[in-house]
This record gives sequence, structure tokens and C-alpha cells, in this order.
Amino acid sequence: MFLVDWFYGVLASLGLWQKEAKILFLGLDNAGKTTLLHMLKGKRLYAKVDVVVYLVDAYDNERFAESKKELDALLSDDALANVPFLILGNKIDIPYAASEEELRYHLGLNNFTTSKGNVNLNESNVRPLEVFMCSIVRKMGYGDGFK
Repeated sequence: MFLVDWFYGVLASLGLWQKEAKILFLGLDNAGKTTLLHMLKGKRLYAKVDVVVYLVDAYDNERFAESKKELDALLSDDALANVPFLILGNKIDIPYAASEEELRYHLGLNNFTTSKGNVNLNESNVRPLEVFMCSIVRKMGYGDGFK
């Protein structure tokens, strides 16, 4: 029961309580998607997507190229052309995990993010795309991304 109360508390603190959104969690295997999904248990999957949350294992630098390839394919998919992307660099609690700058570099995102809310999206034709570093098991970092 504690986890359920915690979950609803997190949603309320993020302003997401009693709001409907369709979120798609993507990332390579072992990046933390299932762990995050268990933390944010939902009622069902939706066919239409309002946001894509793409998880990357920030510790597994040998797979950054593979992750970039998958992310590039998603970003170029016409069905997702207007969908905001949240990239979560997970496992920052592990020593020697990549920094946000390193992750941006390896994913080719240095000039493609919207500066964590510093770009007025209403006055531009830019898709919201942000990178946040997190540790899902330590319950830190991903909340800011959902805001």
C-alpha cells in the first residue's frame, strides 16, 4: 500500500494526478524501462502516443551507438513527428556512468534539445526533446523530466 500511496504522491507533486496522457517507454534492454514501469504502474497501454520516454543505460557505454541508432529511427518516424521526447540517462548511481554531456554527445543531441524549458515552444516549430539523468532504483532525477 505504501508504494501505491507513494506513486500517487509523486503524480500529484508533478502535477500529473488525474490527467490523462499516453506515454511510450523505449530503450535498449537493461536500460531500466521495466523498473520505471513498475515504479509508475499504469492501468493500460494506449494506441496513440502523447510522449516518448526513451531510457538509456548511462553506465553501458559500449551500447551508446546502438541506442543512438534506435533513437534516430524513432526521431525520424513520421508517426512520432510531433511527439515530445524525454531521454532518461539511467543508472547514474553507478560509478563511472556517463555524464549528461557525454550522453548528449554519444546520442548526437548536443544541438537538438530544447534547453529544459528555456525554448518557447509555442513560438517555434521545435519538438520538445530533453535529456535528464536519473537513477530509477534510487528514485531520483526522472521526476524533473516528467514535469
